[in-house]
Amino acid sequence: GRGPVARGPDGRPAPEARVHFRVARFIMEAGVKLGMRSIPIATACTIYHKFFCETSLDAYDPYLIAMSSIYLAGKVEEQHLRTRDIINVSNRYFNPSGEPLELDSRFWELRDSIVQCELLMLRVLRFQVSFQHPHKYLLHYLVSLKNWLNRHSWQRTPVAVTAWALLRDSYHGGLCLRFQAQHIAVAVLYLALQVYGVEVPAEVEAEKPWWQVFSDDLTKPIIDNIVSDLIQIYTMDTEIP
Repeated sequence: GRGPVARGPDGRPAPEARVHFRVARFIMEAGVKLGMRSIPIATACTIYHKFFCETSLDAYDPYLIAMSSIYLAGKVEEQHLRTRDIINVSNRYFNPSGEPLELDSRFWELRDSIVQCELLMLRVLRFQVSFQHPHKYLLHYLVSLKNWLNRHSWQRTPVAVTAWALLRDSYHGGLCLRFQAQHIAVAVLYLALQVYGVEVPAEVEAEKPWWQVFSDDLTKPIIDNIVSDLIQIYTMDTEIP
């Protein structure tokens, strides 16, 4: 992992981390309104975070980068979106009670900006905009875990729902770039089990812990780092209006 969420001298999340949190939240909410599936939204967030690993936040408008990330992710994941829809949803996000944008010069300038920005981002990211997300791993791990646990403890606690929510929220920060997809999938499952105090059967007698069965190169410190980053994201959520 390449370090946790950036922190300022007072120990609180650094200003850039707070900006990226807000903009990632915008990507997720706009994505839902645009009818994007979870993988394209995850790709949009990853493209956004990866772009700002390569460039300075001062150099570009993060919300323009976010809109272009949504547009580009739609192409990468074959869920094509019209720039006009992205602009309208974004406009409604910032002006909930405002009128829809007219097809005037401002609209066309914004549309051109998104298209130009997409080309810039592709160059900056060296056209590496396909990612392996934790979603498919989490799906497999949940099926396996459900078979291991007794039915009563599985039905009584929303482990699966919580694990998916943790995975979605992880995209508010750059976990997707710092850790392997399998490791993130196991870590959100680990945290979900911890939250509800659910124990995996035969854990004590087993030759190795359940999480290492899923990913043999995973270590406890990696899980702890991912969980720590996730908790920082939730701490930021309480601090940011």
